[in-house]
Amino acid sequence: MPAPKEPAVDAAGPLLSPVNSHNEWDPLEEIIVGRLDGATIPSDHPVVGCNIPPWAARLQGLAAGFRYPRRLIEPAQHELDEFVALLQSLGITVRRPDAVDHRQRFSTPDWSSRGFCNTCPRDSMLVIGDEIIETPMAWPCRYFETHSYRAILKDYFRRGARWTAAPRPQLTDALFETDFRIPEAGEPMRYILTEFEPVFDAADFVRAGRDLFVTRSNVTNRMGIEWLRRHLGPGYRIHEIESRCRTPMHIDTTFLPLSPGKVLVNPEYIDIDRLPDVLSSWDILIAPEPDPVGEPLLKITSMCGKWLNMNILMIDEKRMIAERHHTGMLRALEKWGFEPIPGDLLHYAPFGGSFHCATLDIRRRGTLESYVD
Repeated sequence: MPAPKEPAVDAAGPLLSPVNSHNEWDPLEEIIVGRLDGATIPSDHPVVGCNIPPWAARLQGLAAGFRYPRRLIEPAQHELDEFVALLQSLGITVRRPDAVDHRQRFSTPDWSSRGFCNTCPRDSMLVIGDEIIETPMAWPCRYFETHSYRAILKDYFRRGARWTAAPRPQLTDALFETDFRIPEAGEPMRYILTEFEPVFDAADFVRAGRDLFVTRSNVTNRMGIEWLRRHLGPGYRIHEIESRCRTPMHIDTTFLPLSPGKVLVNPEYIDIDRLPDVLSSWDILIAPEPDPVGEPLLKITSMCGKWLNMNILMIDEKRMIAERHHTGMLRALEKWGFEPIPGDLLHYAPFGGSFHCATLDIRRRGTLESYVD
């Protein structure tokens, strides 16, 4: 039987793109939420284990390629379902990737790997205005992760969105420092990535209209930042945020703009006196210490450290979804004039994060503006 024909792209007239998102706070209309189906413990590789203690990396390596246990999946799935229902109750359109068997092995001429999961669309795709950029991620197990989103991407493209893929990296040994170790406090910062080729995760960037902020990390190198700077051109500015984190990976537990002129910062990782000068007129909101997580299994298996209380999803300039468990953050947000909506996603941490990580905002009602000096 012949394969069904794909719908033709109608280029007869201008299309109104379904993709439109310039910042972290304009009113949210459409979003992609990740999936837990088929989640697999990632294949052993130095870049996968570099941010965790050596004993944890060894355990992860021994379990690589196996499904995550049900005692981790089931509570996370329950919370994820409730999160999707909450978004829909707020009138937000929710799209989901295809379910994938991440245990399938794949290869390039240089290496082979199994997959990981598609829980965090924020990592593999970056939305800038009406454009979606597939990012060149440094983890081999995530090489084909955006394939699970291809049906959605093709739909957006046919309806007028711009769709770009950054250069697909080779991920050979030349990209990784062979003698990497986590630097001790007081030592110069070290990164596992060389400048062999451009790599970056989208989650190392946050957007404030014409200005983007980025942290260099163990998944984002200088060459990756420069690729995006040149790709976006003179209409945008990219500012690097210095992080004191010894195991940097993703900016959204370090520095997160919440509304025009207000940014939430991690006091452990950020020296506010060293923030870029363009933020001189902004209110710097210091994140409160996270509430302790009592479940030992979550402490052991979380990939994200303790600062997930900052992993907030803005619904508009006032409202946001924030973790119910972190009562200190909820009180702080109210004190700052916001209207937090408590939600539950605490058990998502072993799979990559919380509300901001688990989503990719596709359409926010707003236009491209500049918000910094």
